[in-house]
Amino acid sequence: MPLSFSVFVGTLGTGLWRSRDTGGHWEPVRQGLSPETRIFCLACDPSNPDAIYAGAADGLWRSLDRGANFHHVESPMNALEVWRIAVDPANSSVLYAGTRPAALFRSLDGGVRWTRLSAQFPETCPAVRVPRVTSLAVDPTDSRVVWAGIEVDGVQLSIDGGETWRRVGPASGELDIHDIIVTNRGRVFVSTPGDVFSTDAEATLWRPFHVQPHFRYPYCRGLGLKADDAEVLFVGTGEAAVGATGAIQRSADGGVTWTRPELPIEPNSPAWAFATHKSDPDLVLCCSHYGQLFISRDAGLSWAKVRREFTQTRSLMLLVNPLEESS
Repeated sequence: MPLSFSVFVGTLGTGLWRSRDTGGHWEPVRQGLSPETRIFCLACDPSNPDAIYAGAADGLWRSLDRGANFHHVESPMNALEVWRIAVDPANSSVLYAGTRPAALFRSLDGGVRWTRLSAQFPETCPAVRVPRVTSLAVDPTDSRVVWAGIEVDGVQLSIDGGETWRRVGPASGELDIHDIIVTNRGRVFVSTPGDVFSTDAEATLWRPFHVQPHFRYPYCRGLGLKADDAEVLFVGTGEAAVGATGAIQRSADGGVTWTRPELPIEPNSPAWAFATHKSDPDLVLCCSHYGQLFISRDAGLSWAKVRREFTQTRSLMLLVNPLEESS
């Protein structure tokens, strides 16, 4: 019998939504959050799935009952948009958050107290006016190594758990960072609007994949990784940032070659974000920029569309339902 998952969808304008049956039926999460809450990101404590974090336009929210109820976390981020949250997989008391305007914060006590870190960012930029942290990742093999991607200000890397930061980069001029994934093999994937790159844990050598001639829609956004195979990589693409269509690109060899799985309908906008879970590595979710949700049960080879549609969608998360998790 296949596992049953709860699916969480964070939107801009209609708050947070939850399905307790892997996308069959949906309900808005209204305990603590309002229908107008703008949700930019979601994260779960890997050692305690009861604890869920939501980054919003008014700072940080936390649930201690698997998303049934949320409460606002008082922090220096109250007046900021929290765009990314990362939980240290080796010590879930350590959390990182990235905001708009761009800044990085860290908590060492499970989100009770937060301090702003030393990473420096510009206050403005021509492309998006106010830079924002679009990706945060903690190396699963060495939690002292933390990656942050900024739109638009490049990649920053810390090798001492966030105490100090240095700029590293995919290539000269590639400062618009959309997503970062760190594998359990010490390999890092980075997406920018026009390409996907890989590097090692020290960011010493960057390899561009030169995807433009191979992707039907060359604008690259979110990245996804099969939970049990670091070679199976997904990229959400579109014709432009607010384009009228998109696609999912899949690689089974770490980005050397790519295929474009057929989707049941043409997406209404770029494919934006992915969700996977180690309990069922073949289950993959992907959302479009404007609220369509696609699901694959064979590691991204084939896809179905979830009937429910949402407003602008920024984040997805999968959580195993508790009865199966404890059995």
